Amino acid sequence: MIRSLFIAATGMEAQKLNIDVISNNLANANTPGYKKSRADFQELMYQVIKSPGATSGDGTQLPSGIQVGLGVQPAAIQKIYEQGDFVQTGNPLDMTIEGEGFFQVVKPDGELAYTRAGTFKMDSEGRLVTSNGYPLEPEITIPADAVQITIGENGMISVLQPGSAAPVEVGQIEIARFPNPGGLKPVGNSLFLETSSSGAPITGTPGSEGLGSIKQGFIEMSNVDVVEEMIQMIVSQRAYELNSKAVQAVDEMLQMTNTMKR
Repeated sequence: MIRSLFIAATGMEAQKLNIDVISNNLANANTPGYKKSRADFQELMYQVIKSPGATSGDGTQLPSGIQVGLGVQPAAIQKIYEQGDFVQTGNPLDMTIEGEGFFQVVKPDGELAYTRAGTFKMDSEGRLVTSNGYPLEPEITIPADAVQITIGENGMISVLQPGSAAPVEVGQIEIARFPNPGGLKPVGNSLFLETSSSGAPITGTPGSEGLGSIKQGFIEMSNVDVVEEMIQMIVSQRAYELNSKAVQAVDEMLQMTNTMKR
């Protein structure tokens, strides 16, 4: 019965982690470019009392044996890179990637990071930067006198300046995709970092080599389905409750054993 207490405890810990993941999804339901997470679980080891196929005392073979599971453990917290809804903003610096790919930005330490949040802005030098001031890679600078900014589906940025009848190209956006985007490391601020599990980035112009195209004046919202998350929360809450009931049942059984008299 002591074993049952520890088994139920692993179930409660697992559901607590599941609620943590669901809570983070719900907290980011309106975060542009956010990708929801899912907690995956797997069985712990088994205690083998009798092995299947073993020979019994009278020479017969055991068809199934006796193996007692010892609970559950977290296996992974996986990012789901399903596309979120597009919202039109009318802001010429807002961009979204329709299809696969990530915008590339440079962190203050020079490391490349990747994001799906296309809410770009201009800094004091006219560079396109994220809300945290991280410049787009390759760096693109918008002239101070630009009166119109146009971003093509292929990522080419052109501006119209006073006194000029034709737009001038000022930069080309390059995006990246990964063999295993689930292996990227989320580091907050809607950024991801490359890992050995994600594989090396495959970069190129939008619309080529399997990369998505750029949509100007739109942002990609979170792909969190609030109704689905609420259902998962109820399921997890009930599973936690059932495990706590198992602890209570074992406690009552131990109590009865403790009060037994000869």
